[in-house]
Amino acid sequence: MQGNVELRKGEYYVAGTRVPLACVIQKFLQGASPQAVCESYPLLTVEQVSAAIAYYLDHQPVLDEHFSTVDKEFLAWQIAQTPIRAELRDRLERARQHILSPSS
Repeated sequence: MQGNVELRKGEYYVAGTRVPLACVIQKFLQGASPQAVCESYPLLTVEQVSAAIAYYLDHQPVLDEHFSTVDKEFLAWQIAQTPIRAELRDRLERARQHILSPSS
């Protein structure tokens, strides 16, 4: 791994910081310049952000897959943490069955 990014406990970070690479890249993909990213993360320098973006661009397929996997795992965890009332669960199941039934 290059000195610009570190992999710690299964997550990528801007080297020497606690800033996740995913946060920097999300802003970059939304059109933010390195300077604008630094406004959101004032502990980062423009050089660190530029190096992190360069690392992402050099490893984009692998990192996009990683970020997608992490997002899916978080969503699954989040859903599992949110209890749903029995009444609502029953209504949703009936609606799902109605949509999936052949007579629809």
